[in-house]
Amino acid sequence: MNAKIRMVVALAGASATLALAACGGDDGSNPLDSAGGGGAGEVVVGSANFQENVLLGEIYAQALEAKGVKVTRQFNIGAREIIYDQIKSGNLSILPEYNGALLAYLDKAATATGTADVNAALVAKLPAELELLTSAAAEDKDSVVVTSETASKYNLKSLADLSPVAKDLVLGGPPEFKTRTQGVVGLASTYGIEFKEFKSLDTAGPITVAALKKGDVQAANLFTTDPAVPENGFVVLEDPKNLFSSQNVTPLVNKAKVNDTIRGALDAVSAKLDTTTLAALDKKVISDKQDVETVAKEWLSAQGLV
Repeated sequence: MNAKIRMVVALAGASATLALAACGGDDGSNPLDSAGGGGAGEVVVGSANFQENVLLGEIYAQALEAKGVKVTRQFNIGAREIIYDQIKSGNLSILPEYNGALLAYLDKAATATGTADVNAALVAKLPAELELLTSAAAEDKDSVVVTSETASKYNLKSLADLSPVAKDLVLGGPPEFKTRTQGVVGLASTYGIEFKEFKSLDTAGPITVAALKKGDVQAANLFTTDPAVPENGFVVLEDPKNLFSSQNVTPLVNKAKVNDTIRGALDAVSAKLDTTTLAALDKKVISDKQDVETVAKEWLSAQGLV
């Protein structure tokens, strides 16, 4: 190859390299360029379809933006049965998850209940694409609740008390609760509870609360941090057999989409978030109808995270 030909080949190679760089950098299509290359990064934060999870997604998003991370929000997507595949595929980068509920989804035979044991079991079950970051002390558990009148009528204090009377009661909750281990399936296998009927409602939202208050259902799946529980005098039935394991708020991330800046920002949020705080934030958004973005910003500012 003479000198002239070598120069043409070299110039062609340089042009191809520049063209590839131009195609892969600015639009964030290459996750290693945006998240893994040591810069602030670029991520997509998702959430499930209930208000607390949207709030947590917004808290994550603002904490990341304060570190210079470019964030796209995709909130209110749906239940875990939908969003898990989205983060596994990389369409989402980050999700606010609940460790025990996620473990039950991945392993229907899981027996771990405490936070450390749940996380250890969960790490063993996660696919290589996903990573569990530091859990917050904050927990929001699934629960079965009844009105105070129903509790008094049937002398209900725990899930075990439901077994002999459930045949006369209707249970309400989100559609997926009917098929989950930490749901109707587990209530039957763990406590022997067989309800008269299951009514598909919303995810621990106003439709479920209204149905319970009106008596359309006599028991309902609500979350333990839901302000509707104390506001309406609902009774959360105790769970002596730990059907509903630890459900700590925990960031779940797609490894290819995050870097140490992103991990550090999310871990800092987890370090500040406890159950009392989460319940108070939920009340502001759910009961007081405050703007999610404002509630998130005010809390993050108070914690020194933005």
